[in-house]
Amino acid sequence: MNDNQLIQNYRQVTSQLKLANQQSNAKSVATLLAVSKTKPDTDIRTLFMLGQRDFGENYLQEALEKQAKLTDLPIIWHYIGSIQRNKTKDIAKNFDWVHTIERELVAKRLNDQRGDLPPLNVLIQVNIDGEATKSGVRPNELLGLVHAIKDLPNLRLRGIMVIPNQDGSDAFLRTKLLFDEVGATCQLADWNVLSMGMSGDMVEAVACGSTIVRVGKALFGARE
Repeated sequence: MNDNQLIQNYRQVTSQLKLANQQSNAKSVATLLAVSKTKPDTDIRTLFMLGQRDFGENYLQEALEKQAKLTDLPIIWHYIGSIQRNKTKDIAKNFDWVHTIERELVAKRLNDQRGDLPPLNVLIQVNIDGEATKSGVRPNELLGLVHAIKDLPNLRLRGIMVIPNQDGSDAFLRTKLLFDEVGATCQLADWNVLSMGMSGDMVEAVACGSTIVRVGKALFGARE
């Protein structure tokens, strides 16, 4: 994609997001996470120059290669892919956020391997619709994982992430109820992030209380 099209897409998406925030009754304000998987580092640089700071990557090796080319930019890197246990060290060392924790073992490895860096912001991935093809804890397992993670000193438990089925609005509402329930039960100081909504359902997600929308296709076009 040429820069002019990318810039036009970015302005359109940020305008839509601003309007969605204005129309939402939620107390939170949703921010944009640009999902740059399979896209070149030059696209990331272009959006950074327009003011975008948060970028999401699904594939570790690809992300590390981009990071090496963009060390001059203070980008906030989010890992949003599945986590294999043999990859936790590189994830712990090279990202600011992780959206996809679903196992206590992975959380403990990230905690132990974070080192002297500031605490890693983490979200628990919830399989809100109980789909066999999707990752994440079931809603009734969430509280147990929260208790397992909340006192790990090198992790900062921030909230939850979901990828609902096609009928998004009902799933978004159920996710928000679950999020609020955990917040009220556990009294977590930093429990304030709800990562839900993508290119096709961003506006619905914001209306239901999303604080991070993960947008790839609407910004960068179809995946390579």
